[in-house]
Amino acid sequence: MTTDTTIHKKSASPIILGFSGGLDTSFLVPWMKEHYGRPIVTVTINTGGIDAAAAKDLERRSAALGAIEHVLVEARSVFFDRVLKYLIFGNVRRGHLYPLCVGAERGIQATLLAELARERGSETVAHGCTAAGNDQVRFEVALRTLAPGLEVLAPVRDEGFIRSEQQKYLEQHGFPVPAKGSAYSVNRGLWGVTVGGRETLDSKESIPEDAWVLSPNAFDKPRAAARHTISFTRGVPTALNSKAMDPVTLIEALETVAGPFGIGRGIHVGDTVLGTKGRVAFEAPAADILLNAHRELEKLVLSGPQQRIKDQVATQYGDFVHEGKQLDPVCRDIEALLTSAQQRVTGEVKVVLRPGSLFVEGVVSPHSLLAATKGVYGEKAGEWTPADALGYSRILALPGILQTRAAGGKK
Repeated sequence: MTTDTTIHKKSASPIILGFSGGLDTSFLVPWMKEHYGRPIVTVTINTGGIDAAAAKDLERRSAALGAIEHVLVEARSVFFDRVLKYLIFGNVRRGHLYPLCVGAERGIQATLLAELARERGSETVAHGCTAAGNDQVRFEVALRTLAPGLEVLAPVRDEGFIRSEQQKYLEQHGFPVPAKGSAYSVNRGLWGVTVGGRETLDSKESIPEDAWVLSPNAFDKPRAAARHTISFTRGVPTALNSKAMDPVTLIEALETVAGPFGIGRGIHVGDTVLGTKGRVAFEAPAADILLNAHRELEKLVLSGPQQRIKDQVATQYGDFVHEGKQLDPVCRDIEALLTSAQQRVTGEVKVVLRPGSLFVEGVVSPHSLLAATKGVYGEKAGEWTPADALGYSRILALPGILQTRAAGGKK
């Protein structure tokens, strides 16, 4: 395969490469260095899923591939504050199933990548997205919005490289090939894990059991049920089992305790940004628990109209995040509404975990609308008399009565 790289050789500044350590970005380090003749700085934006050992491995891999420097940017708290918080407020899922595990990270990653490029005086950033996925759009919409003059390179997409070609290039040039480099594409972040492979190219089968990252063999043997209590303050998760935690620590703790149960495991079929259908396997135990718990707490403390209006705008917000349009000013308007709706979303939610099953056992709140009534549902009317109920029923029936009369029915 040939490519015209003359235009990219005019600058001597380093190329800032968003680096995950996977096959695509591992391939790009030596390939761009060879074809563009420019130094490469690899940058990993940690929006979750990178512990100390993984961070050290990324640094070693970057150096072995020929980068002049590797930069790790800690961004988990920023990611929660700017994105995840609002996904929880809105109980956002794609297709009523998928909690935007990894795609939600791309806007923040692109933002911080552009900021680093400016700090380093670089004119060029690069990413390893393919032409077939959503991430290419998410990255480039954000990058071009934030820094219109920044050159954005995407050789894997633009040159049409496939995984087997990338693996062959690394092997032939003596560079390390990532584990599972040719079999599965795994993305791990604070909000969950996505897995793509041969089985997700159509809709017929699940990925094999050993391809799941957090929950392999979760259903092979009995496991005792586990009970946990999650505390929310104005919609934000603030404690687990009465132990106060910052949201990032709480999310990571929930992933640890719920992952082995297979909670939040699924395979999502949905519409891509490009208008085609796509399929991805995902594991999102913390997201699944928090979204379910938060929703049940909201049902206790918010009115019906509040919930319905909020659900409508939250769906639109999820679409904006999915499509990489989170920098649009309308998202700030939606975030303001979602934040306003959380003023009374404070309380505790008890959940029970069993293999493949999440059960919300109970919800308590000082702002409970259920506890505020003097009546008992199904037992006695505390706010009205039987005569009031009869009159109300007659009034509600009036539009139907008039329709029947107008249609020539019984007077």
